[in-house]
Amino acid sequence: MSEHKNSNSWTLALVALGVVFGDIGTSPLYALKECLHHAPPSVADPLGVLGPLSLMFWSLIVMVCFKYLGFITHATNQGEGGMFALLTLFRSAKGSFKPQTTGTIVLIGIFGACLLYGDGMITPAISVLSAVEGLALLDAQLGTGLANYVVPISAAIIFGLFLLQRHGTARIGKACGPIMVLWFITLAVLGIINISSYPGVFAALSPHHGVNFLLHHGHESFVLMGLVLLAVTGCEAMYADIGHFGRPPLVRSWYFIVLPALMLNYLGQGALVLSDVKAALQPGYHHFFSLVPQVALIPVILLATTATIIASQAMITGVYSLTQQAVQLGYLPRLKIIHTNPDVRGQIYMPQVNYLLMVACLALVFHFESSTNLAAAYGLSVAMDMTFTSVLFFLVARFVWLWPFWKAFIPLVIFLIPEIGYVSGSLLKFFAGAWFPLVIGLSIWIIMKTWTDGRAILFQTMQRGRLPVEFLVDEIKKDRIIRVPGTAVFMSASADGLPLALLHHLKHNKALHQQVVLLTVRFEDAPYVEAAARHEISEYHDQFYRVLLRYGFSESPDVFDDLCTAMGEKTKVKRNGITFYQSREVLLTNGPGKMAQWRKKLFVMLSRLSRPATGYFELPPRQVIELGIQLEV
Repeated sequence: MSEHKNSNSWTLALVALGVVFGDIGTSPLYALKECLHHAPPSVADPLGVLGPLSLMFWSLIVMVCFKYLGFITHATNQGEGGMFALLTLFRSAKGSFKPQTTGTIVLIGIFGACLLYGDGMITPAISVLSAVEGLALLDAQLGTGLANYVVPISAAIIFGLFLLQRHGTARIGKACGPIMVLWFITLAVLGIINISSYPGVFAALSPHHGVNFLLHHGHESFVLMGLVLLAVTGCEAMYADIGHFGRPPLVRSWYFIVLPALMLNYLGQGALVLSDVKAALQPGYHHFFSLVPQVALIPVILLATTATIIASQAMITGVYSLTQQAVQLGYLPRLKIIHTNPDVRGQIYMPQVNYLLMVACLALVFHFESSTNLAAAYGLSVAMDMTFTSVLFFLVARFVWLWPFWKAFIPLVIFLIPEIGYVSGSLLKFFAGAWFPLVIGLSIWIIMKTWTDGRAILFQTMQRGRLPVEFLVDEIKKDRIIRVPGTAVFMSASADGLPLALLHHLKHNKALHQQVVLLTVRFEDAPYVEAAARHEISEYHDQFYRVLLRYGFSESPDVFDDLCTAMGEKTKVKRNGITFYQSREVLLTNGPGKMAQWRKKLFVMLSRLSRPATGYFELPPRQVIELGIQLEV
């Protein structure tokens, strides 16, 4: 499964700081700032600061310690986490629900996965902007004039980050851990040296301050909960990346480094505000960078910018992995995947996804122009995704693990209490920007639904014209087909019948290779497939085979090598003597398929974007022949 499973747990804990905790680790740059910006504290009443701090502290305890590390990270599929892994676990509870109910829940779960794309677009924009905004404070102290260039500098950093993706992230990844260790130490130190300015800030650790704060603000408390959510963004990344590290390193990173550093920094920010509330209410005041002594401001700005780049990098690679899983589970068309490290198949680069994310991030930076404006757009996708995860976990615990109702329901209620507040608060910011991740998620969900429905219609169309294998075997036995030297591999989506590519080849060429292989590549509802179950080979007739290759949805398939391995069990085969045949469907929208015309046109467009199976599986291009076939959907 993971290449890290047998590594030292403490080493993995350090590596996880960059990959897993980058997002939540950069939240101090903007989380408390946004809460106090929306609900400015009063000089006479410390509750205006103690309340948000209390809500953030208990959000970290309930959401990270209790929910994710206590429960959700135990719900893995062969050690893999994330929304798709949770969905496949749920789908294993056969017979528990009616097919329609199961289908609806799966669609909701897929929508939850789609929401992560909106998060992937906003995270780099808000993180980098919040770090570069430290230049405004530097400008106030030194008069550099750089404050006027926060937006173009942020855009340049984001542009460069996305351009670097095609070179791979292995070298960057090695440096992430040590840099993030330095970042979390810096957070803790800055917090400690500022807490002394108002030691009474430790009262924020009592939950009653958070409750009183919400009661004091009435209906506004929902908006404030949506801003408190900014302190816990990144929880889903922890769950999604558990397969790379395992649970113990994440627990060690969180309890020994991340949680103490975050809380000390938040308390330091709160203490500094409470020590001089009037100064904190002045325009241009930055709650994080005000912690920094003037002599250290430039190094901390550079470190903060580096930390946000690492957090952005983790989110970008997470979107790549999510897209690859969606492609291999059949929810998206086959997109170009470049393996940036020949020794580690999991390190990938997807150019189409990369440039889509880049354009979206740059548009967000130029449109919103500040982290405060962008904070309105941030949160809804995270909050809804957390809620979907809670509901799916309840269904898995109840119907897969067979927990008693009360045992599964009590954690669900505890999860949903803050999450309903997060979702409500984020929805109240809908017209201020929260619509963006929702529109992105809904758009990608429509694409996924259209693709799966269209492929189902296309499969039915192809099945109607499919002939049984026995038909061809009988013709071969009667010597009615001319045989020519070589090996022909015909790609087939189904492990039944004859593929259309073979029938069209026979129709036009009137001959068949001496050695014929019908090849089907199947992605299972599991992250990994054991090597012993990788291939299945059947022999219909002398030198006439069907090979079925199985892969997990988190694996990068090595079809050519695995095919040669499978064939080696039955016969000798020359690698450079194999010719792959693949049908290339030309789709027409005037067929009988029960799908709206606009969705048929969308499906045809997606089909044109989709890579042929031979290209997606990186088969030798000089050994591939494509046959065009017209089909009506």
